[in-house]
Amino acid sequence: MKKILLLGETKKNRVKMVSYELIARARRLPGKGEVGRKKGGSVGINGIDRSRGITVGKADDDTLEVVVILPGEAENPEELCYRGADRVLHIDQKEFNYFSPERLQKALSAIIKKEDPDVLIAAATTTGRTVMPYLAVKEKTGLTADCTELKLDTESGTLYQTRPAVGGNIMATIKTAFGKPQMATVRQNSMKPLDRDESRKVNIENLAFSGDILKSRIKYLGITEFKERETLKDAKVIISGGRGLKKKDNFFLIEEFAELIHAHAGASREAVDRGWISYPHQVGLSGKTVNPELYVAVGISGAIQHLAGMQTSKKIVSINIDPGAQIFSVSDLGIVCDLFDILPVVIKKLRGR
Repeated sequence: MKKILLLGETKKNRVKMVSYELIARARRLPGKGEVGRKKGGSVGINGIDRSRGITVGKADDDTLEVVVILPGEAENPEELCYRGADRVLHIDQKEFNYFSPERLQKALSAIIKKEDPDVLIAAATTTGRTVMPYLAVKEKTGLTADCTELKLDTESGTLYQTRPAVGGNIMATIKTAFGKPQMATVRQNSMKPLDRDESRKVNIENLAFSGDILKSRIKYLGITEFKERETLKDAKVIISGGRGLKKKDNFFLIEEFAELIHAHAGASREAVDRGWISYPHQVGLSGKTVNPELYVAVGISGAIQHLAGMQTSKKIVSINIDPGAQIFSVSDLGIVCDLFDILPVVIKKLRGR
């Protein structure tokens, strides 16, 4: 049996959704082949599941032990077990309520020494992106950051880690040739959590550290909260435009369409690189990974980098003049036509409501 450690996260004493995403990711690790399909869905790039109704991987699998490390006080650690974790190692101490990379690294190193895991995975959040490189150096092992897909060969124990490389122009699959545990970070919103199951056994171990582990050169002064408007990654509906809009003056069609239906405007990397819209609107590997209820791709061909950032959307509608465009491979509804024949008509109808 292979042991998988996951670095969970909390916010305001509640388990963050990304922790449940990590459990689902761990449960689908075994195997090298293509994941299953369901009518109406398809398997996208690098085996990423696009069939929204299926569960990939099982919450009970005798080839894996999935253990979540949860730093800081939390009101609902049992939820991690209901979502598929076999055990939760809860560091139930106020010293871990705020993020100190130094303190967390020392605690993680102590846990690694005791648990001897095969794999350690964290989310590519501020926490994961900060502490995981620090930990990899201390543990003398490898780390692959910002992965879009992970697969574990349960016989050899090798973790195959897929991520963009060469400026995002290719997808590279990497393995750790030396060191243990094999370590990776994965993008948020790239995996649907497993269904909640209260019949699962709750196994929570409370950990407490003292002495040198609790020492930190960072002094916590407090948190200043501010209200932020809904961001692209939180949006329920996104209308994205790409190269098919041809020039900056045409991009207003995307923005007006989005405004009329109370959606957010998104864009492909090429649209952003050409200066048609600002970077915060970019969807894809070098932009934001989104998971809205509805994603409408207008004039976007479907480069591998863009698909990786949006193909877990609940419903995808694509408009493209090219019937062979890759975007249609992940779409629930594809409209083959010139966008300039349909978008102005739709906008006119919406204005007249």
